[in-house]
Amino acid sequence: MEELSRAQTEELRRDLEELSAGLGAQLESTREGARPVSLDQPIGRLSRMAAIQQQEMAQAGRRGMEVRLRQVKAALASLGEGEYGICRSCEEPIGYSRLKARPETPYCLHCQASRERGE
Repeated sequence: MEELSRAQTEELRRDLEELSAGLGAQLESTREGARPVSLDQPIGRLSRMAAIQQQEMAQAGRRGMEVRLRQVKAALASLGEGEYGICRSCEEPIGYSRLKARPETPYCLHCQASRERGE
């Protein structure tokens, strides 16, 4: 794999900054839906169960966004340290196409696949 060019690095920096802003906005907009369901509300049992299920789904979605936002912030920090685009596992360059698809990824495709298989 080739190392990133300066133009590619700057493009990916912009992608990360946009992703960070977008995730922050999504987290803010979903804050209300993730609040606990009040048991004091005079609604029926099925309506309450549906509300609780929606709240749980909203919380799960928010947790996923929070994890991704932390990864984005870590990638931005690694840009500042000159370590962006280097796999944290094998220390080889991560391909531009992988970073373009998932700019916050800390692993090359091979190492990510190994991690998912539990190797």
